[in-house]
Amino acid sequence: MQTVRLAHRGRIAILTIDNPPVNALSAALRADLARAVGDAVANPAIDAIVIAASGRAFIAGADISEFGKPPVAPILPEVLDVIENAAKPVVAAIHGVALGGGLEVALACHGRVASPGAKLGLPEIKLGLIPGAGGTQRLPRLIGAAKAFPIMLGGEPISAGKALELGLVDEVVSGDLVEAAVTLASGLAAKGAWERTGERAVRLTQVDREAFEAQAMNAAAKSGDLPNVKALIASVRNAFDLDFAQALVAERALFTALVADDRSKALRYVFFAERDVARVPGIGPEVKPRPIESAAVIGAGTMGGGIAMCFANAGIPVTLIETEQAQIDNGMNRVAAIYEMSVTRGSLTPELRDRRMALISGAVGLTAAANADIVVEAAFEEMGVKLQIFGALDGIAKPGAILASNTSYLDIPTIAAVTKRPQDVIGMHFFSPANVMKLLEVVRPAGAAPDAIATAVTLGRTLGKVAVVVGNCFGFVGNRMLAQRTRAAERLLIAGALPHEVDAAVTDFGFKMGPFAMSDLAGNDIGWRTRKALGRKAAVADALCEAGRFGQKTGKGYFLYPEGARTGQRDPEVETLIAHVSAQKGVTRRSFTAEEIVSRLMDPMVNEGARILEEGIAARPGDIDVIWLNGYSWPAWRGGPMYWADAVGLDVIVRRLEAQATETGDVSLQPAPLLRKLVAEGKSFSSLKDAAA
Repeated sequence: MQTVRLAHRGRIAILTIDNPPVNALSAALRADLARAVGDAVANPAIDAIVIAASGRAFIAGADISEFGKPPVAPILPEVLDVIENAAKPVVAAIHGVALGGGLEVALACHGRVASPGAKLGLPEIKLGLIPGAGGTQRLPRLIGAAKAFPIMLGGEPISAGKALELGLVDEVVSGDLVEAAVTLASGLAAKGAWERTGERAVRLTQVDREAFEAQAMNAAAKSGDLPNVKALIASVRNAFDLDFAQALVAERALFTALVADDRSKALRYVFFAERDVARVPGIGPEVKPRPIESAAVIGAGTMGGGIAMCFANAGIPVTLIETEQAQIDNGMNRVAAIYEMSVTRGSLTPELRDRRMALISGAVGLTAAANADIVVEAAFEEMGVKLQIFGALDGIAKPGAILASNTSYLDIPTIAAVTKRPQDVIGMHFFSPANVMKLLEVVRPAGAAPDAIATAVTLGRTLGKVAVVVGNCFGFVGNRMLAQRTRAAERLLIAGALPHEVDAAVTDFGFKMGPFAMSDLAGNDIGWRTRKALGRKAAVADALCEAGRFGQKTGKGYFLYPEGARTGQRDPEVETLIAHVSAQKGVTRRSFTAEEIVSRLMDPMVNEGARILEEGIAARPGDIDVIWLNGYSWPAWRGGPMYWADAVGLDVIVRRLEAQATETGDVSLQPAPLLRKLVAEGKSFSSLKDAAA
């Protein structure tokens, strides 16, 4: 079946792409498009060519079914060479989305018109890649490198209006898009001259280069461990340093190297794993979310205020509720200060700040939640407090309102049991700071209504979150696994490692902070209070807290923070304390390599992840990885703990866990049955990917 249809308007050839559902650039489409352009150029009755598309998109990008397979000719750069070097002008008529290779097709044309709702972008960075068919060269030549680089670095599409402002499109048309493209193509043909994008150089000035280099320096500082960011910088720089043909060759070489790079493969895995979390087992498209037009948040502390900001940022009116007016005032002032900081930094306009603040109101007493479509409780992490709140809400909230707890650990069914509407009670675990962190764990207890879960997932996307549905258990997914890493870190200290050694191994692995610096930042007393409430102990951590070493806020924790320093320093007093704890336990201390430290921290997490999968708390290994990537800063280029375990080899993980269990006598370190089963069958976690489909 032909994927490109030919029609004529006078002496203009209309090539309409028809490759449903989104006109992905399959091998068949590439071949048909190159052939159709070539035929139109060879036809003496044709003066110019318009490339349009049927369906809801111009071209949504590459055909994902071809990912990981050998390239099939013609590859996209060859098709674009045919278009750009055509002896007749070619104009793109863009509607819907033109993404990745789709935008590269448009860039190779000699003119571009777009409908008002069109979105244009080069999202390859999110796949661990860079544009590989001339995007890093044609876009800078068309609009300048300093404008092109952020589009490619962020990977987010821009609107047609923004594209017009930048010079990426020639016209935005509300009426007949194809007719406008025909008019532009006819005009170019009448002139007998048109500019090939690759031949443009007027935008690549010294001023443009200086602006780009400043952006590149900032990007390298923030994401220097990502190979695609390095490659993108290098390729855009080539637009200044090489001629077009040389730069295209260099771009393709960088692209090809990224395709084979293990870090880039991990980033592609992350991209698809984040798409997969939207598929919630047992909730099909027939389950419609409830409308959410207003919200209430109980608790005006740091977390509650951040959650309220999430609603306001999404344009949803929200009431921030507390027991006293002073608490409301403090919470509102804190929110206002955060918005003001964004204005000062230039990331928020004063007008948008005012609009968002106007959407947040404060109120004393739970009765203020009476008309909310969703109520999110963000009170103190204590079951008695939450039971009291939900018991009262049951008689206040309107029928059909969703009652959500932001608890990090506690049992949702116990909370739901104090209401007469358990089907409406769910968990919505935001991560701190809630207005910044992308992760939202949607906790699905048995008995929760499917449309309540669907609403939370849809709302999460509206709030700009990556919403992952998890089952109910202590700590859910993220914190349940984090508890294993925390225990492992304590074991390492007692066995002979020092805090700075553990943190260095973790940051070298790719995390931005080590576990002990993170604990100092959050406040060591938080974990101490939790352990005491649960009757648990951690000898080193408890001793530090008993000595008043709560972290940065007290100037000392695992590390010293002199005069308000944000970076900790080694403290001989702490190291002496740790050695004393080891001696009390009869442990002969020894040194550990960075590799040993990483395995002793991460292997127990993987083991707990396997148990989480066995219990059905997470639907897929990828769901666990998405949680750790977006909530705990797992380095994206390592793909997540379950992906990392596959890369290491599950047989290796099992052997190391068995050795640790024998050494420590801790039976919890024995490999989970699922781990043993996968190893026995020669399988990996990736084999479970479609188990939830």
